[in-house]
Amino acid sequence: MQDNKPIRGGIRAGAGRKKGSSVYGETTKAIRVPESMIPEVRLMLSQRKLQTTDLAEVYKPDQQAPSISIPLFSSKVSAGFPSPADDYIEKTLDLNDLLIQQPDATFFVRAEGESMLGAGIHPNDILVVDRSLKATVGRVVICALNGELTVKRLKSIGDEVILGAENPDYADIIVKEGTDMLIWGVVTNVIHSL
Repeated sequence: MQDNKPIRGGIRAGAGRKKGSSVYGETTKAIRVPESMIPEVRLMLSQRKLQTTDLAEVYKPDQQAPSISIPLFSSKVSAGFPSPADDYIEKTLDLNDLLIQQPDATFFVRAEGESMLGAGIHPNDILVVDRSLKATVGRVVICALNGELTVKRLKSIGDEVILGAENPDYADIIVKEGTDMLIWGVVTNVIHSL
C-alpha cells in the first residue's frame, strides 16, 4: 500500500473461472463477431452445448456439395391402388438441385422437440433453411427468441406477431414489443427418416 490506499487491479491467485468449467467443458475465449454472423455462431454454440449433432450438420460453410446424380423413374408410385410401373429412367436427379435453391444462403439444422409435428417436423429431422427467402405469414421459420433457437409457423393477429406451434399440446408464442427476436430463415424442406 502507498499512502494508506489499497492496491487495485492485477492478477490475484485463485481468482476467475476455473479452466474447463464452462458448459463446453474447456476453456473459452472472448472474440469479436460481426453482428450479421451472430445467429450462425449462436446456432453452432447451442448445438455444441447440447451435443445433439455434429456442427457440420448445423452450419454449411461456403463450399459446394459434390453433385451426386441418382436415377429418377418417370412413373409415379401409387399410394392407393397399384399400377404397372414403367421400366425406364426419365432422368437423373441431384438432391442438391431439388432441395437447395440458393446454396450461399442455405444451411441445415436438426429439429428437436415435438411442437411442430402437425407441420411434418419430427425430432431429429433435418431442416433445410433458406436465408434469402422473405419470412411471410404462414411460412415455417427458424428464429432466435431471447437467445434461444426455435422453429415455428409465422402468424399474426392484427399487429401482433405470433410464433405458432403445430401441435395442440404446445402453446403459441406471442412476440411482445421489446422481445429480442431475429428470424434466421425460412424452412423449405424437411428430411425425415422413416
